[in-house]
Amino acid sequence: MSAKAVVALGLGLALQALAGPALAADPYPSKAVRIIVPYGTGGGSDILARQIGAGLQNLWGQGVVIDNRAGASGNIGTEAVVRSPADGYTLLLQNSTMVVSQAVSGKLNYDAQKDLTPIMLLGITPIALAAHPSLKVRNFRELVAHAKAHPNTLAYGSCGIGTPQHFVMELVKQKAGIEANHAAYKGCAPGLADVVGGQIPLAILSANLVAPYVTSGKLVGIGVSTKARYKLMPDTPTFEEQGLKPLDFSIWYALMGPAKMPPDVLARIYADVQKIMAQPETQARLSSAGVEPYSGNGAALTTLIREDLVRYTEVAKAANIKPE
Repeated sequence: MSAKAVVALGLGLALQALAGPALAADPYPSKAVRIIVPYGTGGGSDILARQIGAGLQNLWGQGVVIDNRAGASGNIGTEAVVRSPADGYTLLLQNSTMVVSQAVSGKLNYDAQKDLTPIMLLGITPIALAAHPSLKVRNFRELVAHAKAHPNTLAYGSCGIGTPQHFVMELVKQKAGIEANHAAYKGCAPGLADVVGGQIPLAILSANLVAPYVTSGKLVGIGVSTKARYKLMPDTPTFEEQGLKPLDFSIWYALMGPAKMPPDVLARIYADVQKIMAQPETQARLSSAGVEPYSGNGAALTTLIREDLVRYTEVAKAANIKPE
């Protein structure tokens, strides 16, 4: 090899050595990010994912793709995230249905507490019990009186067996000492349609779906599942206000990723999503969708998952709720 060739080779190796660390140190994100939503379009998880995705795309200058992978009560999309590299380029917009699924089945193909990285809490939606006006009850006290005066005749609809709504109603029944037959719908929308139409006298649904009908007088708000009243149903008291304590359950929404994500990537995502959540347009969009912003870091989300798993498991055992 000639002297010139040796010099050229040495220079090339030196340049590669310099370029290697620079490429390795490319800041996150250096390519498109995917947020998997394990439910269909139009729900709270999907709305949050699209709002956050658009904001992150503007902040990062990188594409953010929303990937809806519905099925198996959210478990198909969640498993896809669990199997993804823990590099921050595949994220999950999940909700409390994940914890409910584990409480009902006892075991999933993943462990919500070990196989995912909690990044942050984003928002909540209360659960509301509503009656058709023909039932002629105006509050929970009157509902209890009706149920006891007409044993084994009251029926209620929910969004399905093992959903958060089903769990809350079973807890309400336990605490109040009443019976009501469960009509499990395939989702909240058909249950809402039947209670508004009077085909079923009572339904427990996501509060954002119920609120417009309570406001218009087509339904009567009986109770809300959170400690504070729901701002879209300000005249409907909480269950706790009506004597059912403790009873503080909500559908929560959270951003997560695969287990063992790098701390610097977590910090970047958390800080930037916080910025987006604080924007007035984000607040307005979520408010119109009936989602109340609720901030909490990864540690707070970890605690919530652990506590909810205990609470939902207790209700599942007491009410003998089994997977479909």
